Amino acid sequence: MSPLGYGPRGELIALRQCKPRQIVPQMKGVHRAPLQGEEKMKMKLLSGLLAGATLIAGIAKAEETISAVHAFPETLIYTKSFLSFVDKVNEAGKGVVQIDVRGGPEAIGMFQQPDAVRDGIVDMVYTPGSFYAAALPEKDALVASNLTAVETRQNGGIALIDEIHQQKMGLKYLGWFDSGVCYNLWTRNEPKFDANGNLEVEGLKLRGNNVYNAFFTNYLGAQVIDLPTGEVYSALQRGVVDATGWTQIGLIDLKWNEFLNYRIEPCFFSTDLGVIVNNEKWNSLSEEARKIVQDVAIQHEKDSVMALRGKRDQDFAALEAAGMKVVSLEGEAKANYLAAAREKTWERMQTVMADQPGGTDNYDRLIELFYDLDAAK
Repeated sequence: MSPLGYGPRGELIALRQCKPRQIVPQMKGVHRAPLQGEEKMKMKLLSGLLAGATLIAGIAKAEETISAVHAFPETLIYTKSFLSFVDKVNEAGKGVVQIDVRGGPEAIGMFQQPDAVRDGIVDMVYTPGSFYAAALPEKDALVASNLTAVETRQNGGIALIDEIHQQKMGLKYLGWFDSGVCYNLWTRNEPKFDANGNLEVEGLKLRGNNVYNAFFTNYLGAQVIDLPTGEVYSALQRGVVDATGWTQIGLIDLKWNEFLNYRIEPCFFSTDLGVIVNNEKWNSLSEEARKIVQDVAIQHEKDSVMALRGKRDQDFAALEAAGMKVVSLEGEAKANYLAAAREKTWERMQTVMADQPGGTDNYDRLIELFYDLDAAK
């Protein structure tokens, strides 16, 4: 007996039995024949494209972002060095990790940046350690150093500084950039020396800051006027100051050479510019992302030493061609000058460390790792 069913007007009818056939999905009102040759190839290609798009979307979604700010304006050589590091990370980290630079002191004040990265307002900051010296006096080991990041990365010095940053501030110390550049005193007027060849600072309106005030006040006996970098040009222009400490490079970038005519040798100290990262952010990154960022940072420590030495030579030549004169302390006066820069800074570090948890436990180790006494002789 044939199976029963309903006709188009609802009447009961007998249905013919037939063999099951393949059902091909159809659009409404359109008859589709089974796919043949070329159409099957098109469907396979479409499936492949869809799969590829899904994969790309998955990779893009997985890419991690690190927000960053820098302490100084973009025009300064040191900021340019940091931005070069960012470019290297973003090239090596495509699809994995990218650094998103939000700006400089116009975005977050330079002295507020260390607190901002500690509190997670921003993930990464490029700044001098001296801008958070009260919380981490150990940064003075870098200030007084006569080594570069290359040597201190190899001997464990940077690993120790990283450990201290994590313990005291909840920050990852990623790298010591632009090391190997020291400081000079720069003056408007010709420097004066006493009968023993020591620099006379009486009457000198000397701009100071946290980097070198221990040296300027405790040894030179200068009355300093503390000013942030961004205010020095106008202070020189108005005669508020007529001398300043500054690194061997960057004077031209800041246009301070319009007012300063003498460079005093020898140079002293080292830049203490580094990259710090919020520890929670750092630990939240994938292992691959952390490796890319850290590897690029270590390479940039090396690259920046060579690049900035070249820049120093160019700046010195340009300044001297424009009339900058160089004067130097000699003999015992020179030796005492350099020793005071080093020892007054160590003394400051030890004094502040003594008042903090952990005390001076790392003091001797820091000096050992960041200073070569034999090279200083």
